[in-house]
Amino acid sequence: MSESKINLLSFSGKTRTLHLTWFAFFLSFMVWFNHAPLMASIKEAFGLSAQEVKALLIINVALTIPARIIVGALVDKVGPRIMFSSLLFISSFLCFFFALADSYQMLLATRFMLGFVGAGFVIGIRMIGEWFPARQVGLAEGIYGGWGNFGSAAAAMILPTIALLYGGENGWRYAIATTGLITLIYSFIYYKLARNTPKGSTYFKPKKSAAMEVTSKGDFFLYLLMNIPMFAALSVLTWKLGPNNLSILPGTLTMAIYFGLFTLYLYQAWHIWQVNGHVFKEDVPEIHRYKFRQVAILDLAYMVTFGSELAVVSMLPLFFMETFEISMVTAGLLASGFAFMNLVARPSGGFFSDKFGRRKSLTILISGLAVGYFVLGNIDSSWPLALAVAATMACSFFVQAGEGAVFAIVPLVKRRMTGQIAGMAGAYGNVGAVIFLTVFSFVSPQLFFMVIAASALVVLVAVQFLDEPKGHTAEVLEDGTVQMIDVG
Repeated sequence: MSESKINLLSFSGKTRTLHLTWFAFFLSFMVWFNHAPLMASIKEAFGLSAQEVKALLIINVALTIPARIIVGALVDKVGPRIMFSSLLFISSFLCFFFALADSYQMLLATRFMLGFVGAGFVIGIRMIGEWFPARQVGLAEGIYGGWGNFGSAAAAMILPTIALLYGGENGWRYAIATTGLITLIYSFIYYKLARNTPKGSTYFKPKKSAAMEVTSKGDFFLYLLMNIPMFAALSVLTWKLGPNNLSILPGTLTMAIYFGLFTLYLYQAWHIWQVNGHVFKEDVPEIHRYKFRQVAILDLAYMVTFGSELAVVSMLPLFFMETFEISMVTAGLLASGFAFMNLVARPSGGFFSDKFGRRKSLTILISGLAVGYFVLGNIDSSWPLALAVAATMACSFFVQAGEGAVFAIVPLVKRRMTGQIAGMAGAYGNVGAVIFLTVFSFVSPQLFFMVIAASALVVLVAVQFLDEPKGHTAEVLEDGTVQMIDVG
């Protein structure tokens, strides 16, 4: 077996860690989207309007924005083993609460909190980055992300049938609770078997975790700028739920949330200054520098790849059911085709990035994504159902391969901050989801797909300014020794 390949049939060493971690992510993703394929039953049980359904879809990805930033920092500080086990444990109980909801307000509240589980992705990025070298990290991260992301497809394919097997008007509740129980059990398994690093390796931690470190004055201001869309996305969600739209939040609370978000941004800006104010007084040594521009471009790329996937996975079952007048179970199975491609697409994106170059691969894949969404924007009831499904899967290949290409680069930017960088990129995925789902609440599905295609073209231009990782990056051991890490 060559050095560039991974023996997936092994369950020892780094491959064991890969298997343990992708399955943890798989369960977190299944819990995160266990409501989407059952939405028709939930809608009927609570007598929800179309706008109330869309609010549930949007709020599911809201908390993930700050959660990925916070969890990314905590992963760098305490390690992925504890963080993933804790996240699975907590999310299992949130899942139980959602299954027991007896009002729309409780559905909203528990779904909002379940957005926390979406931060699980960030944890595994750091774990896999610790165990695999640069020549394999793209493929390994792709397998982790792709096989883990398949949790949403598994939910779409399995949960409607499980609900029918349980039977009765509460079948959907039992199906959702089942995913929570499995996740609870696995939280203990992961804690028992996983380890943060290979034996003898050092787990590098950032000097400060209140904010990401930057290494130049320009990067300081770019970091401040890149924080704005995350708070803006939460403001858009608040506006959507406020008195001028769905009227779920009263006017006073809506204004309080706006003020709170603005205050939090200022608080975050202050932390950024505390961590990085020194760049205005003295230059950072060349050996420790990195370009924050790399992080910003990866954020935008993940916004149109994973952000669009989250949005499309959320709306696709109902889209198929209403466009082609098919049953909930059939629609869930067909819509799962979009996420089904994760099994091969995301690893393929990581492999292409390892093999043919990081920027070139990302350029080709985002170009294909734009074309794919343009095609989906032309689907209507006159299309043969089989052709619509084929177009969906073709588009999803480029979407998820693009995600794999993004996170083939993330672990190579700065090792000790991999969790924070992954957290910010991951948060931008949710920013994209909130933006796209908000657009979806106002326009037809066809125009919704076109908006994503246009956004991808803008990001395609930004990707051309991405630098190819090369050479080595420096990290400092506790005794002051400098260790060089190969990123070429």
